[in-house]
Amino acid sequence: MTLGIENRNKAIVVGALVLLALVVVVWELWPDSTTSASVTVTTAARPTPTGKKGSAPSSTLDPTLRYDWLKASEDTKYEGNGKNIFVAAAEAVPAPIASAVIPGPPQPIVQPGPPPPPPINLKFYGFATKRGETKKVFLSEGEDIFIAGEGDIVDRRYKVIHIYPMAVEIEDVLNNNRQQIPLTQS
Repeated sequence: MTLGIENRNKAIVVGALVLLALVVVVWELWPDSTTSASVTVTTAARPTPTGKKGSAPSSTLDPTLRYDWLKASEDTKYEGNGKNIFVAAAEAVPAPIASAVIPGPPQPIVQPGPPPPPPINLKFYGFATKRGETKKVFLSEGEDIFIAGEGDIVDRRYKVIHIYPMAVEIEDVLNNNRQQIPLTQS
């Protein structure tokens, strides 16, 4: 009978590992095992008469009152930082010390220049050309749509200076302001 195992060494290793796993499982579950997961109750280390914690836990609970341990705990001085934890009021924050201001030489007063010209609110969203005619651009301002060529005045305020493939140069004739408006995708 063949089990489909072609390598005898591999079969021996697998069998040994299965046997080892079975031994570990039985060892852990056997009731008399010393490494079983049974619950063991231990008591905390008690203070010694010197006020330090002892290192040996007691195996049985002793209900008698030990006066020497009480006396050692009464002699312990507890020192805090002076803060009362039972008062809900916030601590008073000390007032900051005012920094001295040394007057220096008077700063020169800078006169504001004229405000910058308003931006051009036109949007460039395309152009059209016919054979034998100049290139025309489509511009919009709000709901209004304008078709203009180079040198044309739009909305009685803007002059089309030059038409580029991806932008158009516009001049605001009221404020003498030039701006390039890029082609928008909408």
